[in-house]
Amino acid sequence: MADIINEQNDETIGGATLSEPLRRAIGDRYLTYALSTIMHRALPDARDGLKPVHRRILYAMYRLKLVSNGKFLKSAKISGDTMGDFHPHGDAAIYDAMARLAQDFSVRYPMVDGQGNFGNIDGDNPAAARYTEARMTAVAEAMLIGMEEDAVDFRDNYDGRLTEPSVLPASFPNLLANGSTGIAVGMATNIPPHNIGELLDASIHLIKAPNARDETLMDYVPGPDFPTGGILVEPKENLLDAYKTGRGPMRLRARWELEELPRGLWQIVVTEIPYQVQKSKLIEKIAELIQLKKLPILTDVRDESAEDIRLVLEPRAKTVDPIILMETLFRMSDLETRFNLNLNALIDGRTPKICSMKEVLRAFIDHKRDVLLRRSKHRMEKIDRRLEVLEGYIVAFLNLDRVIEIIRNDDEPKQTMMTEFSLSDAQVEAILNMRLRSLRKLEEIELRTELDALQVERANLDDLLSSEVMQWDKIIDELRETRKKFGKNSKHGARRTELADAPEFEEVPIEAMIEKEPITVVCSAMGWVRAMKGHGDLSQDLKYKDGDQERFVFHAETTDKLLMFGGNGRFYTMSCSDLPGGRGMGEPIRLMVDLPNDADMIDFFIHKAGRKLLVASNAGDGFIVSETDVVAQTRTGKQVLNVKGDIKALICKPITGDHVATVGENRKVLIFPLIELPEMSRGKGVRLQKYKDGGLNDATTFYLDDGLSWLDPAGRRRIETELIDWIGKRAGTGRMAPRGFPKDNTFT
Repeated sequence: MADIINEQNDETIGGATLSEPLRRAIGDRYLTYALSTIMHRALPDARDGLKPVHRRILYAMYRLKLVSNGKFLKSAKISGDTMGDFHPHGDAAIYDAMARLAQDFSVRYPMVDGQGNFGNIDGDNPAAARYTEARMTAVAEAMLIGMEEDAVDFRDNYDGRLTEPSVLPASFPNLLANGSTGIAVGMATNIPPHNIGELLDASIHLIKAPNARDETLMDYVPGPDFPTGGILVEPKENLLDAYKTGRGPMRLRARWELEELPRGLWQIVVTEIPYQVQKSKLIEKIAELIQLKKLPILTDVRDESAEDIRLVLEPRAKTVDPIILMETLFRMSDLETRFNLNLNALIDGRTPKICSMKEVLRAFIDHKRDVLLRRSKHRMEKIDRRLEVLEGYIVAFLNLDRVIEIIRNDDEPKQTMMTEFSLSDAQVEAILNMRLRSLRKLEEIELRTELDALQVERANLDDLLSSEVMQWDKIIDELRETRKKFGKNSKHGARRTELADAPEFEEVPIEAMIEKEPITVVCSAMGWVRAMKGHGDLSQDLKYKDGDQERFVFHAETTDKLLMFGGNGRFYTMSCSDLPGGRGMGEPIRLMVDLPNDADMIDFFIHKAGRKLLVASNAGDGFIVSETDVVAQTRTGKQVLNVKGDIKALICKPITGDHVATVGENRKVLIFPLIELPEMSRGKGVRLQKYKDGGLNDATTFYLDDGLSWLDPAGRRRIETELIDWIGKRAGTGRMAPRGFPKDNTFT
């Protein structure tokens, strides 16, 4: 591979062949691609908060004069002009970007006023561009103020026919106001929306106190303000750390309320869902939880939304605690999401950097000052040109008869007037282009009034350009004007996302949510399991499939957990509430857990926390394990007894004594103290009994003082207390079983 990478790459230029290593050629081209993706596609500019595609869309709409109180234009025309003049990357991508700017559930302050279907919060796509129309909003117009006043730099478009702005003037910190999301090469950005009024207050404070602390800025901007509302439950110290470092998680929850119904019933109504969550998928997830019985205390979910969101959640009973229900839903669904802040942006349009909130606001207000200076200088130049013309007009009025005479009689009136009255070329051109009706006395008065006003304005601009204090005061006035237009007292300016502390809540186990009812668990030899209502007679005859028979039958409650031990040494966990009903033959247990076909069921019983189990393989190795350590969280189970090859798990019995009795296939019995067995959570275990041929057949625990019992051939329980001959050390060979010991070599 290295030889391939280092091969020469030959390129012919002007008849000459240039060579370079393939490694360098690939590296250079990939670096070019990476820089292009970072700077011209994925990352927003910290000054105006826009990516190139959004900036070009707004500029194309500006050139088409699609003002907020004007006409609408077909979206196909807008995306077509944007693609043809500025952004040659496909009209579908452009239209998608434009549609997002029109969605009030995607951006906090929409910049496109859409007419038609622009998608919805359910995740439905916008209609085709030929069916929709659009124009700019007042917010977009605020981003473009000063475009005709040399406020920003322009650069050539992709083919050099036109020019486009490298950045927009921006009247507010749009990077934080509308947020941004993008994935570049080796880096990404994920910025939440914020409230314009709060951002402008923070910007004004930062101008007045350039060394303001992040904690102080958070007094003005306490957290994100998402377009879909919701409740932010991230602690303030976490938010402060995120805003300081530019990285950090933020937990956002849905807003809900309790709605009382007749006869003491109630239901929960969700009125706001987290940002970027599709309502339809959220409902599907909750419905799946209900169907799979993962949330037994919830019985139904309905979507009654119209203009506003209204999701209705019905509890199974009126005794259900609504707090427990909602806290459980927050953990199991997208009613609570985590927004990971990654404040990565281009500083000055060139350098990608993970910024703090203070750095972003500083980049904005510095850009705001640059725009102010450029607009002021541009206005000053226009005033100077106008003053020059006005002074020429006044000279003409003072010498009106002579000017008329020169124009009527002189072959070269322009040169004569320039020489006689010391006028500039521009002044003479303006005089020669005057209309006859402008020679009235009233016009002279208006000229002098305009001249005086422009001189005053020029003096003010001169003072502004020479005083940094006046510049910042002017910027503060402009920010206050923008705040008045888009702040909290405007139509959509009020904060939507509430900040609150998450309640202290200890997770409730699923068992606590299930209504406790008696059942009889039935599992056949072939592994068909079912749950019959009530505690039936365990000795009654039950129906099984042809060729099948009874294996496990016991009483339980719907709140119980079941443990199944397989021949592969794994424990599998099931909930009694998940078992199929007892009307039919049930379902195969292998559909409920991932028990391999070559592994048998060794035991199936009710889980009792804290109880100890004896587990062992047919090779005679085993140990003690706590039931708490064998509970599995997934269908695949939990490996506890390690077995391999022909060795299989054989024994799983509760500890009920102080001694262990084992019997091998050779009918030799060994008894040893329980304390010689180690307690482990997983492993192969230690040797219980030694064999020359065969392996372990059965094992049990018992109290030595009570004696060892078994069923004799006649079916009677026999208890042997004289066991001194069989007591030995663990891993011994033992002695032949006592007289009358069952021929199947079991202690049952």
